[in-house]
Amino acid sequence: MNDALAARALSALGNRTRLGVFRLLVRAGDAGLTVGDIQRRLEVPASTLAHHVAALTQVGLVSQERRGREVICRAEYPTMLALVEFLTEACCTGVPEDGETRQAS
Repeated sequence: MNDALAARALSALGNRTRLGVFRLLVRAGDAGLTVGDIQRRLEVPASTLAHHVAALTQVGLVSQERRGREVICRAEYPTMLALVEFLTEACCTGVPEDGETRQAS
């Protein structure tokens, strides 16, 4: 994961509703949840939920699968783990010297 992708993913998670959706899907595991289940559990209007799920899907944190009339949403664990790894890759290695800092994208 690079700076630009990490920034997009963190931006998507920077909304309270989207963070709630993502955490709910992480807890749901590989089975995921239908859009209706998410809506009921979080008490979010359908149109609002669609907007938030689309934002998470666009950055690769959530995937959707249509099963007949239902849409199953799942957390994308590889993307989540890549983001966590990106955030912690230099953990506890000390502060870089001047000129060694990462440039923001």
